Amino acid sequence: MDRFCLDCKQVIFGRRDKKFCNDACRSNYNNRKNSQLNTFIRQVDHTLKKNRNILLQLNPSGKTKVLRERMNKMGFDFGYFTNILETAKGDRYLFCYEQGYLPINDHEVLLVKKKEQ
Repeated sequence: MDRFCLDCKQVIFGRRDKKFCNDACRSNYNNRKNSQLNTFIRQVDHTLKKNRNILLQLNPSGKTKVLRERMNKMGFDFGYFTNILETAKGDRYLFCYEQGYLPINDHEVLLVKKKEQ
């Protein structure tokens, strides 16, 4: 009974549990299998980096107020951030790496930079 490589479909020789004819086929199969996950991760990473760059552009001094509409026009995606900092007062700062923001109201956002430790 012949066994076939999961990638190139050629006959496999050797161990009974062997699934691929060589390392190249194994690598190719696993890369193709994981490509959808890798694409999703790349898209999320791209959005986070874009958000960070927008915050850097709008906040050169380290602390400033901007209009939410301006951030939207620049392509900022409020659904993506890396972490949340909750203060003792209950304010929730959302961060894209070291660049953060605090929604003040429906129109204004306070931009901040995390202090280096």
